[in-house]
Parts: sequence; C-alpha cells; structure tokens
Amino acid sequence: MRLSDSAHTSRPWRIHELTRDFRLEDVWALPTPGGPHDFPRLVQLMASFNPSRSSSGAVRTLFAIRWKIGALLAWDRAESGDRTEQPTLRERLPEDLRDGPSGPEARRFTSLYLTEDEWAAEIVNRTVHGVMHVGWVPDESGGYRGQMAVLVKPNGLLGSTYMAAIAPFRHVVVYPGMLRELGRFWRTSAADPTGAQTGS
Repeated sequence: MRLSDSAHTSRPWRIHELTRDFRLEDVWALPTPGGPHDFPRLVQLMASFNPSRSSSGAVRTLFAIRWKIGALLAWDRAESGDRTEQPTLRERLPEDLRDGPSGPEARRFTSLYLTEDEWAAEIVNRTVHGVMHVGWVPDESGGYRGQMAVLVKPNGLLGSTYMAAIAPFRHVVVYPGMLRELGRFWRTSAADPTGAQTGS
C-alpha cells in the first residue's frame, strides 16, 4: 500500500541528514508483519529480491524493456564504470554510520548503512541518483512491519523526463506486483527460513 510522504518524513530516520537535496518519490507499506527482531530477515529478503524474475509477466516485461533500453542508450554505464568516479552518499555518512555495518549488497544497488531499524542502498546511473530506504516500524496491531521509501535526484532533463514517464507504470503495475510477491516470500520464509525463494 502506498503511504503519504509524512509516513517517512515524520520519523527520525538517519537518511534525512544525507538526502536533503533528494526528492521523496514515494513511500510504501511492506506486507511483512513481524516482531521487533525480524528486521534483519527483511533486509536479506529485500537485498536478494529480483523483480526481473517476478512471477508477474507484466513486471518482468517492464523490467526487461527498461534494461534493454538502458543497454542501448548506455543509461546504466555508471553502474559498471569506476565507482571511485561516481557520486556516492557514503561521502556524507557521519562517522558512526561510516564505521558501522553497511548491509548486504543488493541487485544494482550499493549498500550505504545498516542500523537496528534502517537500511539504505543507492543506485547511480545516467538518469538518476536513487536511494532505497527500508525501515522497520510499529504497526496498528502492536507488531512491526517494513516500510520502503524511494528518494531520487534526477540527472538533468533526461532524469526528470525518465521519472515522469515511468511513474504511472511504477505506481500501477511494478510496485503493487512486487509487493504482492514480496508478501508471499515473507510468509514462506517465516514458515521455512531455509526455503524462501526470491527469484534470484
């Protein structure tokens, strides 16, 4: 379920101090109910989740089109280039986050930091500098659930046009499909921690 921006901005997340020049694109409630100590399981699930191999044909098709166009137009060249020449939010990390665990590597994303209730990872390419922020928040039932925020800094006119063009697909097809699948994987991993499938 998509949430209001305040669901992210009202919480004292550490990511706020790093992304003042980023735009909050959207916030999503993740179908991952759990207890106070289940956040590491969510982080591992999110890091290994592969939407390109989704059970949803529509999601797979949209990602295949995106990667094909990106390859043709070299949108993702920055991902395979020299990372020392790319902008990174790691340069903005305060000492405690820089010296702490960065978290697992995720598909096409580079982990920034990991705390007891936050994980942030970034992606840099020719269209955007983006951040995926995952948090662990109390829910209405007295338990906890995951919450994901997407923050972006478009790269010029190309980036702004790209984000505007994909917004309807992200909101109507991609994220609803991904969240349904994520919920299934979460339930599977709870029932059998060794048998969860993430489409990897």
